[in-house]
Parts: sequence; structure tokens; C-alpha cells
Amino acid sequence: MHPEFHIRHHDESDWTVIEIRGEVDVHTVPRIREDLGKKIQAGRHRLIVDLTDTTFMDSTGLGLLVSVHKRIRARAGALRLVIVNPDIRQIFTITSLDQIFPIYGSTQAALA
Repeated sequence: MHPEFHIRHHDESDWTVIEIRGEVDVHTVPRIREDLGKKIQAGRHRLIVDLTDTTFMDSTGLGLLVSVHKRIRARAGALRLVIVNPDIRQIFTITSLDQIFPIYGSTQAALA
């Protein structure tokens, strides 16, 4: 596990905010998948993934978010992303995933 990697979550109203710090890659995606899966199984179907402190994301991270999006939508839920890093935002633009995911500049904006 990357030493600078952290994942935290907290509930705000009917949303669960998952904050990811560090790299989202082949090494960290299993931990993120497990944490998000537990939230979904517990009935939390409105998720905000806060990538404000995410420094890097590879294709496994993108694949995970697409998979979670499908699981959430099948349960009539919602998945929102918070992205402020222009390099990570560009990945979503290039792949057209910015057309799939609602992307916000802050957690407060995503909660509104």
C-alpha cells in the first residue's frame, strides 16, 4: 500500500462522502472497491467520491468508478465526483466520462 494513501468516509444527510488521498491505481483500487462495496451493501446508495487530494489515477481507478456507477444506478442511487486537480479532470474529459459523472469543484457543491 502506498504510504501516502488514505481513504475516509462520513455521512452527511442521505449522502456518504468518500475522501481519497493519494494515488488511485492498481495497488489501491482493491481497498477502495472494498470500502465502497461495504457502503453500497449497507444501503448507502448516494455517494460522493471526493478526489480533491487524489494525486494520480490510472485506468483501474476509472474502471472502478464506472463499475460503482452501474451498481449505484441499478439501486436508483447517485454517484457524484469532486475533482479539483486539472490533470485528473483532463482524464475524465479525454475519456468522455465527464458526460457520465456529475463532477463538482467542492464537496459542498456536490451536496447541494
